[in-house]
Amino acid sequence: MSDKLPKGWAKTTLGEVCARVPTIQPGVTPDSEFTYFDIGGIDNGTNRVVETKTVTGRDAPSRARQAAQTGDILFSTVRTYLKKIARIERDYPNPVASTGFTVLRAAEGVSSQFLFCRVLSEDFLQPLHALQTGSSYPAVRDKDVFAQPIPLPPTREQERIVTKLDALLSRVAAGEAAARRALERLERYRAAVLHAAVTGDLTSEWRKTHKPDETGAQLLQRILKARREIWEATEFKRLCDAGKKPTDDKWKSRYEEPKPPRNDGLPELPKGWTSATIEQISFLVQYGSSSKTAKGTNGIPVLRMGNIVDGLIDASDLKFLSVNHAEFPALLLCDGDLLFNRTNSMELVGKTAIYRGTPSPCSFASYLIRVRFLGGFAPEIAAHFINSALGRDWILSVASQQVGQANVNGSKLQSLTIPLPPQNEQMAIVREVERRFAAANRLASTLNRQLERARAMRQSLLRESFAGRLVQQNQNDEPASVLLDRIRAAREAEAKQPKIKRTFPRHSRKVARSTSRSRSAMKENIP
Repeated sequence: MSDKLPKGWAKTTLGEVCARVPTIQPGVTPDSEFTYFDIGGIDNGTNRVVETKTVTGRDAPSRARQAAQTGDILFSTVRTYLKKIARIERDYPNPVASTGFTVLRAAEGVSSQFLFCRVLSEDFLQPLHALQTGSSYPAVRDKDVFAQPIPLPPTREQERIVTKLDALLSRVAAGEAAARRALERLERYRAAVLHAAVTGDLTSEWRKTHKPDETGAQLLQRILKARREIWEATEFKRLCDAGKKPTDDKWKSRYEEPKPPRNDGLPELPKGWTSATIEQISFLVQYGSSSKTAKGTNGIPVLRMGNIVDGLIDASDLKFLSVNHAEFPALLLCDGDLLFNRTNSMELVGKTAIYRGTPSPCSFASYLIRVRFLGGFAPEIAAHFINSALGRDWILSVASQQVGQANVNGSKLQSLTIPLPPQNEQMAIVREVERRFAAANRLASTLNRQLERARAMRQSLLRESFAGRLVQQNQNDEPASVLLDRIRAAREAEAKQPKIKRTFPRHSRKVARSTSRSRSAMKENIP
């Protein structure tokens, strides 16, 4: 905030211009209904309430302890969601807010919309990042939010600023909404391309002018033969290294043929295609390293689940293991290895990408599974299938879930049935998907630049507003200092009045006892 303010403005803090927001004490009305606001119901992109929960007192979360009302600003204080900020724009029945919010209520003479715009500005938010406390649940304290400085214009100028900002920001928001809709259409387009790729629709015209050198079924038999040969060579070496060189072929009977595919859920495949399991067409399925990695630039980079983004490897954020790590070279990646995210949230588990030699050398972490395929199969075909809607349906059908994390283990991955086109058609599919995705990615980059420009424009308009340069000052406006004196006097008068306790349904004895013990610590959200 600039040291020099326009005439009639005043320097103050957020707490000085906010009214009291009472906390709620436990009561005895378990059947009453409440509208519960939580962090998950705030949209980061639009700063709007997009979801609320209607709960009875019996089912209300224990963290619902703030009585909200129309016009209140919900300011998330939790680290990950610090920019989740929304204003309650309409009436809700019995609104209560999660303690994950600092509830901001504009004092008399202060525009709620003006405060809302102020807390959305980056120069307000930036200092709060350094004020977070706690390790397991980092958050900003209410008192630190209220202590943030703000420039306060006269009441009438606040209204003029809000009117002008609404007009300008609505145009910015319209452009953002159009760009986001286009990005959503691109996501649907990518999904359609993947579906067409693994069902044969993408290369239907290609098949009219090209003939396969061998069918998918013939290719599968060749791959299975190569798979057995690799096993025999590996097993023979193991026996020799152990001093047990075979004198006959009986040891070969220990080879276990992979289980045949199940075509449940697969669409009808084009002529010349067949189906196969991941186990049939691969010779290595392996979990990554669980050793602790370190930041920096020294050692071997280790890809983690966050490095798989939109079906590609994103190497912008890496951690490392020592070059002399005991699991190397066994856990070093090779060009063409498929990486499958085996553990994540249900929405993200199963993310898949192909490692194509960058960075090199490189390893992978334990939440990923590496699959190495046999010759004659393009690994991108497997990745496209897993990332498609068909693969997503399979993941949802086999994933196990515990404590908010979903898991698809290596055995389940090996049993996955995927389509196996002829080899030359595989190459055609890979080229066509790459071509279409490249065009989609170029358009997505353009749209994301538009969103970034819109974000910059919004922040520029907010800075102009709080510097007093967006609208003209009127010398007849009551100075903000007079408004502040009036707010302080009203607060002092209110402090002398008997406190009225709001009640909240007691939905369990355990919560009631806990609340009783901490009742003395409950105070209004105001410094």
